[in-house]
Amino acid sequence: MTEQSLLVIGGTGQISAACVREAVRSGWSVSVLNRGSTSSRSLPEEVESIVADVRDEEALVTALAGRRFDSVADFLTFTPDDLRSVLRAVVPHADRYVFIGSASTYQKPPAALPISESTPLFNPWSQYARDKIACERLLRDEHLAGRVRATVVRPSHTYDRTHVPLLGGWTVIDRMRRGAPVVLHGDGTSMWAMTHSDDFARAFVPLLGAPEASGEAFNIMSSELLTWNEIARCLSDAAGGSLHVVHRTTHDLVAAAPEWDADLRGDRSHPALFDSSKVREVAVGWEPRVPFAEGARQIVAWHDADPSRRVVDPEVDALYDRLVAG
Repeated sequence: MTEQSLLVIGGTGQISAACVREAVRSGWSVSVLNRGSTSSRSLPEEVESIVADVRDEEALVTALAGRRFDSVADFLTFTPDDLRSVLRAVVPHADRYVFIGSASTYQKPPAALPISESTPLFNPWSQYARDKIACERLLRDEHLAGRVRATVVRPSHTYDRTHVPLLGGWTVIDRMRRGAPVVLHGDGTSMWAMTHSDDFARAFVPLLGAPEASGEAFNIMSSELLTWNEIARCLSDAAGGSLHVVHRTTHDLVAAAPEWDADLRGDRSHPALFDSSKVREVAVGWEPRVPFAEGARQIVAWHDADPSRRVVDPEVDALYDRLVAG
């Protein structure tokens, strides 16, 4: 069987680095295109590095001259203008284009659960989500016109060991260790899906060469259902801290921290119960392997391994104090 080639645009992010590693394990010849930035996420030595700025169409054309790939997976395109540029520069060099969308694009609040690939795309609170929706519409039109063979993948909250999945990042873990209260939106009981990047990658890679994935969109999310209270508890337990939660309404949180508006009203305040059965028809036998309790231990261990990673933001810390005092 001829080795298949994959170009990954990005390749060093929370999701993309895991997908690169899994693709190599699965026998793909992988090239990674980015600006050559350093990352804490190491890639297999057999991965080829192509240095170019994805926002520079001319540089992309030059970097890919004479190249051909079976699939391209794009983790770095977020707006329709950028997508048009990437399609012009990359599609002539690829048989398949895989766009990384987002579950934040789904209707907020959802009219029905679980959220499937047929749930309407509508999110008035998040510019990021609106841009991703516009990208999907553009890509659909290009696919229907026969100018690209496209697949869309919609991850939800996907994390790796570098990412603390609470607003405020490591500052929140530090507060837990100090016994200081932390704040969660609502009453903390809304459901949320946390997916480890390694689990995401094992479902993602089979889509790359699957003919039946062309023209389709796929959810990839863990089936483990967690409340925000449980997410905080897992992190506190992993850190050896004390968990004291103060609940505040989303309205009050957004009033105090407008920068959290898109994250809260556009995503986290709504239940996240997803149907991922469609991807299992292609990634046969796929099931997530990393429960969040284990993921939380990985997060804390990675931060504890290097003091420079345990960054406490005094402004965020003071914000939490104000929210607690409320």
